[in-house]
Parts: sequence; structure tokens; C-alpha cells
Amino acid sequence: MKLAHRLEKSDGSVKNQGIQEHCQNVASLAAGFANVFKAASIAHYVGLLHDIGKYSDAFQRRILGSKERVDHSTAGAQVAWRTNTIAGRISAFCISGHHGGLPDFGSKYSDASEGTLQGKLKRSVEPYGDYENELPVSEPVLPDWAGEDCRFNPYYLTKMLFSALVDADYLDTEAFMSNGTISRNIGENIPTLADKMDRFTEPWKQSTTELNAKRSQILECVIRHAEEEKGLFSLTVPTGGGKTTASMAFALHHARRHSMSRIIYVIPYTSIIEQTQAVFESIFGKDNVVAHYSGVEYSHKEGAPEDRRYLATENWDAPIILTTSVQFFESIYGNRPSKCRKLHNIANSVIIFDEAQMLPVPFLRPCVLAIAKLVRYMNCSAVLCTATQPALNRIFAEFLPDTRITELCPDELFSDPIFARVVFRTIGKLSDNDLADRLATVPQVLCIVNSRKSAQEIYGRLPKEGSFHLSTTMTPEHRQRTLNIVRERLQNGHPCRVISTSLIEAGVDIDFPVVYRELAGLDSILQAAGRCNREGKRSKEDSPVYIFTTDHKIPEMLEQNCSAAQRVMDRDRNLASKASIHAYFAFLLYTLKDQKALDRQDILSKMPQLSFETIAKEFKMISGADYVLYISCPESEPLLRQYKQFGPSKPLLRALGRFAVNVYERQFRDYTEQGATEPISENAAILTNSALYDPEVGLVLTYAAQADQYII
Repeated sequence: MKLAHRLEKSDGSVKNQGIQEHCQNVASLAAGFANVFKAASIAHYVGLLHDIGKYSDAFQRRILGSKERVDHSTAGAQVAWRTNTIAGRISAFCISGHHGGLPDFGSKYSDASEGTLQGKLKRSVEPYGDYENELPVSEPVLPDWAGEDCRFNPYYLTKMLFSALVDADYLDTEAFMSNGTISRNIGENIPTLADKMDRFTEPWKQSTTELNAKRSQILECVIRHAEEEKGLFSLTVPTGGGKTTASMAFALHHARRHSMSRIIYVIPYTSIIEQTQAVFESIFGKDNVVAHYSGVEYSHKEGAPEDRRYLATENWDAPIILTTSVQFFESIYGNRPSKCRKLHNIANSVIIFDEAQMLPVPFLRPCVLAIAKLVRYMNCSAVLCTATQPALNRIFAEFLPDTRITELCPDELFSDPIFARVVFRTIGKLSDNDLADRLATVPQVLCIVNSRKSAQEIYGRLPKEGSFHLSTTMTPEHRQRTLNIVRERLQNGHPCRVISTSLIEAGVDIDFPVVYRELAGLDSILQAAGRCNREGKRSKEDSPVYIFTTDHKIPEMLEQNCSAAQRVMDRDRNLASKASIHAYFAFLLYTLKDQKALDRQDILSKMPQLSFETIAKEFKMISGADYVLYISCPESEPLLRQYKQFGPSKPLLRALGRFAVNVYERQFRDYTEQGATEPISENAAILTNSALYDPEVGLVLTYAAQADQYII
């Protein structure tokens, strides 16, 4: 028997797994994963061939202890490529990259030293012919949909097959290493979770206030739509209308109706995800909610009971997944096995895009295309969920021409006067001193500005007692601690003046009597207004939202948003109407910007070329913020010592994420050159100068030249 895996146990015994068994297991698992998108045949084929390079004598020597390096991924790719079929070529990509990542295609001029597929196909590999005696390989069959759109479908089919192969390979290897047990498939089933949601919302039917009665009506309308066929939906609910609960209720009832596998809830910011996580865990129980973002912590320590949710973050095999837009879309357009492993489990899911207006404009066309393909070919339903619905119909009509977007909330409920809880007042230009003077006279007020630097400067002009600062110059742990204090002071009627960047706008459940908002996009202005009189406890006239400008230069990335918002404000008094919101987005996306601006890295043109590695490098939703400063404090010190002693690991980096501030390269270099940091990797360091992290505002921006490039 030729070996695929060998495990030497602590008692001195040895456990072996043959190549034939491993490849057949992987083929069976991968086919099962791919069946939902009608690609079981080609997935089985890829699974059978992925490790046939291990049949070589060189690999067998390697697994028994020799030090020679052996390429075992290229053999299967070469066999698949020689079929001279589209199915074979797609298979070759998956097999060649199942350890190192999906490569670019390359060209006929690529040589064997290159990492492109064409380069790998020219490599000389050790003889592996014994596979023919053990693995009966039949010609693969492509799913019918693969040829419907030759520009993009081969790309997405390859990504989903790659995901099925990688996950199957990992799972079978894990089963071998753990004596046949795999800690996956956690949580309760969808019908049970839908029942839990119904029990949670039952009291809504006995609403005691007019606002809660309207929230209940929205919920009832949304649930009625759950009986509709799978497809594309929008949920346009005014801020404070119960959007989070209503969207999840729709998703669970819709998934139960269509026997769908899971709910994936996508949120734009890590800064607001913990609040939603806490809400869902209170409804469904912690074991049913897997949160996958940089700051989440699940137990994964040697010798301790392992939290199965940690393992579920690897392949999203859980009933409810809570993640960020960055994690979701960078996985779809990534090429590494660890990133792509989860993709096949997106199929047959209900995907909720919370705060859909925050889909990144420079990548809007690739993001919308991905949603369209998931709905069209992967048996998904997608819900665009927001109070300010972006005008995406034109792009969806291009990529999903025969599918209508079904609105779940009736216009009459969206426009109900009960949700008009604030009055907008434009007050012109204010200096920092004038703004600070106005804020200092108000006991409880929220002021949102367009940059981190502005937030720090205005905060510095306020009386310290009762004033607070929020931005991404603060670690996630610091921000959360500050938000907790702010909520407590608001509830108890204590003075509470908050200066924040836009991070507080989307999804942060907080209620101020007065809000000031620096001119920004109309969606940002309306989201800011959602933090004012949120529960309708005051009259509209006593709940002002002041829109102002400053002497600060508008950040370049907001210039067009501000222009579009000003245009709407000059023409329409009712800023919160659907007509105003649509006019804003239509002018911003299709007049001020062109198609190039909606696909800044030209991702769509690279997809037909199957340039997987290049696309993965260029699809970065937060560009440039790739450097990390870890802040030393009593809670982070044990983690930092562990990092320095043993190096990084997934669970450790997630734990450390609570004490990290992301910065741009220039700022990172400035701190390093002036001896303020202790480098621990090429793009990570510990901030050693404690004076540069202020306990009130976080990282001190004035230390580094031109440091302020963030707007949140």
C-alpha cells in the first residue's frame, strides 16, 4: 500500500492511510459538497486526482523520513490538462493549487520555474503511474451553467470546486489524524432556530407603543415574503424599524421553506459586529452562532476543551455565520486554501448584507457580480438590508437580467411618520472652536466628523468631564469599553458628549437627543440621524440633526459623496425619502463616477483570464491599512509574550486583534524609525512608547507626519 498520510503516535505505534483511501474519501466528500451547485461529477474527478503525485517513489521515501522535497500537486494537474477539455483545465487549476493557492494562468511563454499554471504544467515530475491501478478515473462532466457566461462562470466554478476540494482534503486528513472524528456541523437545525426566533418576537404582537407596533407590522410583512421563491431581495427599513431582527426572521423562515443550509449575516465594520453577535447569541444560544472576524476569540488552546465554533470558522459549517464584508468578499476573490475553503458552504444559504449602502464603491461591480452569481447558480437568496438603499438596480440588471429585486418592506411602512423622529438643520461652516463651544453647552450630544484627526482635535477642545472620543485610533477593546460607558451615562441622564468618526453610524444601537454631522454622503447623514431620538421618546422638533461644514479639507474619498449629498439637499427638504436616497445614489454612482470607478482594480477584466493570484492581491477592500500596532496593556501582555516566544497562530492573532490599531505603511515606518516600536514581523510591531497611546483618544496621530488617512 502506498501512503498518503502517516501518523506516529505517542505510544510508538504507527497509523497509515493509503493514497487510494484518501483520494476516494476526498472525491466522495467533494462531490457531496458540489452537488448543490450541480458540479458533483467534476468535483469527484478533482478529488480522485488531487494527490496522485504521492504515488511516486520519491514521495514514498519522503513520507518515511527522507528530507527530499517532492511536488505532489502537479501530477494530477498535468493529467487533467491533457484531457484537452474545459473540465480538465478547470480541474488542473484546482489540483495544482490545493496546497499553495490558485495560480494565474500564465502564457505559452511561461517556464517551469514560474508559479503560474502554465509554468507548473511544464515541470518534470517523478513517475506516478501506479495510480491507474487503484483509482478508476472517468471523464468529468461540467454543470450546464458553466457555459452560460464564458466571461465569468469558469472563474466562479473554479473557485467553488477549489473550495470543495480543499475542505474535503482537510476534513479527511483531520479525520485520519483524530481517529475518524471530525468536530464540525455544529448547532441546531434551521426549523428549530426559526421557532426560537418566533418565540423571541411573539411579544412584539402585544406592542404598547406606536413605534413598536410599526416594528411588528414590518416584521409580519417580511415573514410573509419568506414563502417566495429563492432570489434577490431588499429590506429597506427606516433606522429604528427593527431591521436586524426582521432580516433574520425573514432569512430563517425563507431557509426553512426552501430547505436551505444556513444564514450568513454580513456586516461592514468589525467595530459594530459584537453588538449584533450579542443579540443573535441571546436569541439562539452561543452554540448556534459562529462569528468570523478579526477580533473574535474561541478557545483553541493545547490541553483545553476546544470550542467547536473555532473549527467552524474555517469552513462555515454552522447554521448562522456572522462575518464582515471584508471577510466575505475577500474570500470570494482570494486564492489561498484557507480563504477559499468556506466558499462551497455559501451555496444554498440566505445571505443578508447589512448596511448594504456600505458596499465599497471601488469594488462595487465585482461585489454585485459575486452576489448575482451566488443567486443565479449557487441556490442562494440575498437580502440587501439598509435604511438607505443604494441604487444598484442598474448593475444587477446587467449581471442578473431576468431577476427582479423584491422589496420586503412596503413603501407605506417605510414612509410612516412615526419614523420621522428628527429635524434636519443646515448651519453652515463652523471652526473647530465654534463647534466645540456649541457642543460644550449641550449635556448629551453626538458629533460625527469626517476624519480621525478632526475627531482628536475637536475632542481636545471639549471639557474633559463627560466628553468621549471614538475612532479606529482606539483598539477594539478600548472602543467597546468607551461605548459601554457612553450607554450607561445616556441611560442615567449624565452629561455625555461624544466626538466620533463614522464608525458609530452603522448598527451601533445608541440614542442621543442631539446630533451634529459634518457634511458627508447622504447615507452617512441619515445613518447619523438614526442615532438621534432612536426610540421616539422626544418630539421631532426637539431632536435636531445639525449638518455643518468645517475648515478641514474634505478627505478625497468623500469629495464626490459630499457633492452628491449637497445636490440633493439643495433640491429636496425631505432628505430621508426614498426619492432623495435614490437620487443621491444614482447621481453618485452613475454621473459622478464611471464604470472604472466602480471597479478600480479592473477585476472584471482579469476574471476571463483566470488570473486568480493577481485578483487576490488586488482585491483589497481596505487598501494600505496592512500594518498593525499592538498596544501593550495588562490584558494584552500575556498574549504579546506568547507571540514573541512562539510566533503567530490563528487563535492568538484573533485574541490580539482586540488590542490592535491598523495603520498605513508610512505611519508604521515613522514610528519604527523613531524607536517607538518593537517589531515582531514585517508588518506588525508592539508600540513601546506608552505616551503615544492616549487612554482617551488612542493612537496619537500628531506623532507621525501625514498620519491621518483614515476616515473612521
